[in-house]
Amino acid sequence: MSDQTYLIIALLLYFAVMIAIGTFAYRRTTDHEGYMLAGRQLPSWAAALSAGASDMSGWLMMGLPGAIYLAGLIEAWIAIGLTIGAYLNWRWVAPRLRSYTEVANNSITIPSFFENRLHDGTRLLRVASGIIVLVFFTFYVSSMMVAGGEFFRLAFNTPYLTGMLIVAGVTLLYTLIGGFLGASLTDVVQGTMMLLALLIVPVIALFSLGGVGEAFTLIREVDPARLSLLGGEAMSAATAIGLVSALAWGLGYFGQPHVIVRFMALRNPAAATTARRIGIGWMALSLLGAAGCGLIGIAYFNGTEHELGNPEHVVLALSQILLHPLVVGLVFAAVLASIMSTVSSQLIVSSSAFVEDLYQVFGRATSQKTLLLMGRGCVLAVAVVATLLALNPGGTILELVAFAWAGFGASFGPAILLSLFWRRLSSWGALSGMVAGAVTVFLWSSYGPEIFGATLYEIIPGFAVNVLVAVVVSRLTYRENAEIEREFQLAAETARRKKAAA
Repeated sequence: MSDQTYLIIALLLYFAVMIAIGTFAYRRTTDHEGYMLAGRQLPSWAAALSAGASDMSGWLMMGLPGAIYLAGLIEAWIAIGLTIGAYLNWRWVAPRLRSYTEVANNSITIPSFFENRLHDGTRLLRVASGIIVLVFFTFYVSSMMVAGGEFFRLAFNTPYLTGMLIVAGVTLLYTLIGGFLGASLTDVVQGTMMLLALLIVPVIALFSLGGVGEAFTLIREVDPARLSLLGGEAMSAATAIGLVSALAWGLGYFGQPHVIVRFMALRNPAAATTARRIGIGWMALSLLGAAGCGLIGIAYFNGTEHELGNPEHVVLALSQILLHPLVVGLVFAAVLASIMSTVSSQLIVSSSAFVEDLYQVFGRATSQKTLLLMGRGCVLAVAVVATLLALNPGGTILELVAFAWAGFGASFGPAILLSLFWRRLSSWGALSGMVAGAVTVFLWSSYGPEIFGATLYEIIPGFAVNVLVAVVVSRLTYRENAEIEREFQLAAETARRKKAAA
């Protein structure tokens, strides 16, 4: 049996499992709320692994190892910032958001939560939030389509377009039929596959080189600075900006709809504690494995006769060289899983933004069956637009993901934190800050380096501008509202009570 046959068997098995899970979820999804939020009955372990798998995406298996292969451990600051941000997100936001979304008129989307939390009668906040979700997720899904096309080009030497369409088609199929529950359950399987692949590949590569000492020697021969978290340089202004930018990735967690929607789907606020422990454990091991693949790849491809064409393919290339073809197929499936898990989650959140936060705001009363069909239709539409954008990709996978991550972090992050922990936030303050943050990300990404001569990650100025504008405008427009005060206090007390009971 040829190596290619083993790869095909592994991928077909993976595709079959994903579609089977989607079918299982389809049979348990009967209405629109179930399609969008699984009836708020997601177990802790499912929420934790689903949040991690949908969050990490193709950059965990391709983007991050490739960046570390090129620059060394200085790129690991992104992983450090993400781990800190994820931990704080689970600890601070998860229990409070789970409680508050139920108190605030049982909100099932982030835009509807903003409207209900702030009692925005104009509906502008909900509409603006829905538009931001659709815009940035279309870019985000497109970046994952790019990763899928690159994956198949390396694995099967297929044209980029063919690979991208296969990823889009299979992901779309199980997402259309399974909804949020299907996306979450497939994420659990995909997250487990990703973790195992990122632990197995660097360990096998390390043994093949003769151990840690030999690997470090080979890396030093290439560039000793690759083993330094500071890049082997004195702390210059450029280095400091780079480190701050890498750590700032952690800020993005507070505003990622496809991550925080898992908090809303938990069975109760107390479940966030167990989910946090599982999720952060999975994340720490996965990031260590990804960093290890990139670092050991430096030693392997410079200490052997093998060559690496694209740094973002280091995990795939190492597995092809070192593992049995069937295991290689499973590793390749894990890389594909990292891509598809993110796409499915983002399609569901995009669908909810359209149906819940745009159509229902302007449309007439509609039956649950019709809303369910519209939700599936929107999943299809966003996937098609994202695929068209991915036909001519610009930039690396990491760069594409970074832009969308910054967009959500800078527009929604401050709004989420202020909504949960500052009772004097006004609807006009939240709206103004959100728009200012999103616009700042676009402008800084396009003109920031030229004007300021610095490569500061756009999430930092975007987040800061959002907070400043939101606080200033809220101070000017806030009016006391007894019902808002009651809900704020009730949400806080419920979260504390459930946490204490756990």
